[in-house]
Amino acid sequence: MINRTTKISDSFARSESAVVYPGNCLDLLHEVPSEALHLIVTSPPYNIGKEYEKKMHIDSYLRQQEQVIRECVRALAPTGSICWQVGNYVDRGSIIPLDTILYPIFAGLGLTMRNRIVWHFEHGLHCSRRFSGRYETIMWFTKTDDYVFNLDPVRVPQKYPGKKYFRGPKAGQYSCNPLGKNPGDLWIIPNVKSNHVEKTAHPCQFPVELIERLVLSMTRKGDWVFDPFLGTGTSIIAAIRHKRRGAGAETQPKYVSLARERIEQELDGTLRTRPMTRPVYDPVEAGNSLTVPPWTQTESKQMVLLNKPTREQRYKTK
Repeated sequence: MINRTTKISDSFARSESAVVYPGNCLDLLHEVPSEALHLIVTSPPYNIGKEYEKKMHIDSYLRQQEQVIRECVRALAPTGSICWQVGNYVDRGSIIPLDTILYPIFAGLGLTMRNRIVWHFEHGLHCSRRFSGRYETIMWFTKTDDYVFNLDPVRVPQKYPGKKYFRGPKAGQYSCNPLGKNPGDLWIIPNVKSNHVEKTAHPCQFPVELIERLVLSMTRKGDWVFDPFLGTGTSIIAAIRHKRRGAGAETQPKYVSLARERIEQELDGTLRTRPMTRPVYDPVEAGNSLTVPPWTQTESKQMVLLNKPTREQRYKTK
């Protein structure tokens, strides 16, 4: 049972509820019995030279990833899922989508891809010689065809909730699921930047709501959620928030401390996060003054795009 008296352990045991291992994930995985984990979710280093990684040749990087993935597959329950969230490897201005070169590793270990989920966000580095990157991907794999998937807890509001069947035996009845619709495989969720309520010192941080959607749809209460590259503890936070168990490994001492602090805040009910149900930020509704353009005398092409069309313009016919 996960509650405020739950203690954070630094070693894996089935009797624990929250495990933060200060070291290499392979060492922690060696403590995990085969088929004990129900969801493995992570965002591994992208091999782009961040402070928590040592940049290496792409072939060496793939060999390192395969070591970890192979151990994860061993520890994954037959009904479990693996979600590997990645972006691009960048080398002298050339990008390689990491999901394209990691996919053969998972397929070679007998896993089946169920979705390639696109995570879209609005903020990030601004590029000058190519279009700015505004999405990453989550590769969802399962070990067998008998996997856990619960759609109802992660449904989103219907676009047309009052829509009805207009013909056939169900004519006049509502055609939408009253619990909401399938969120699809393109998720618009704000990433954690400087003004995000969850922002910490970590440069590449998961938003909790992203992992909550995976936890709720792919696990049951009491199941184990594991993150081999734990960072600030977001995966464990999402797990214990929904009465699952969480475990992960982190090599950087400052992030180990930060993860433990955030998990303890979650256990105490004091951790501030962005709610899953909150819509994407609307600057006009928020009263943000920066929505008023400085070019009011001369109309530019962008100003034309910003102008709200009249009803006649919106429905203009040829």
